Amino acid sequence: MRLFKKKNHSIQVYDCPGLNMGALQLKQLQKELIDIGKESLDSLPNYQCFSKDMKEFNRLIISVARNNEGKAIAFCSSYILEAGAFGNILHLGLTCVGPEARGLGLTHKLTSKVIYRYFTAHAKLGSFWISNVACVLSSLGNVALHFEDVYPSPYISSPFPEHRELANMINKNYRQELYINPSSTFHQDHFIFRGSVKGTTFQKEANDLKFHHRDNEVNDYFKKSMNFSNGDEVLQIGRVSLMSYPKYLLRNRKKRKNTKRDQAQDLNVA
Repeated sequence: MRLFKKKNHSIQVYDCPGLNMGALQLKQLQKELIDIGKESLDSLPNYQCFSKDMKEFNRLIISVARNNEGKAIAFCSSYILEAGAFGNILHLGLTCVGPEARGLGLTHKLTSKVIYRYFTAHAKLGSFWISNVACVLSSLGNVALHFEDVYPSPYISSPFPEHRELANMINKNYRQELYINPSSTFHQDHFIFRGSVKGTTFQKEANDLKFHHRDNEVNDYFKKSMNFSNGDEVLQIGRVSLMSYPKYLLRNRKKRKNTKRDQAQDLNVA
């Protein structure tokens, strides 16, 4: 377990806690996560860190934020999925932020702590594959912007062979772990699960601005591929390496330069 202290909260990272925590400690950790989940979701699905099967904790990396009184206020729980010749995939998983913690920017902090832990403890080749399944536009946009070689995203026009192989492997082997409806249809060209979360707590409305990304280009890209009323979700496959974050900074710096250039051109025209 790793502890990171901030001014108004601390973050603890639990690496496969089912393998190294006692049964009572593990139950207490799950209770904390369930309490946050009840504040964040309409109902708790029986999967991931909410699962009744405590063996699920054997392959989870979980970052938990606590306030100065020690109360758990937010968490990010990610799966380690076996992927054969590709090694393991880190599935970015489930993030819940309680009401008192919203506005602290914890989603990014918690996710980054999980990724850092996986990178330092599990990624032997200096890079690894990640996956994400979501209908939340902000989540899809963040993955598209932060990581390398992400498909689908506005930055790659078609999937690589590795994308296809990993996506088909997830579709075949990990629907239960990722809360993908077993009767949903997988669209292999666009990596869409049709009807995956229809009628569940995870279904969203296309025009609900709370779940939109700040980048409208990203929102428009993903909105074109999903039918929100049908409960569609996007499966994203990407990579993480030591260059991921610098590339993200460069991409955003380029966007800022383009925006300033366009604004200057508008002024000149006026």
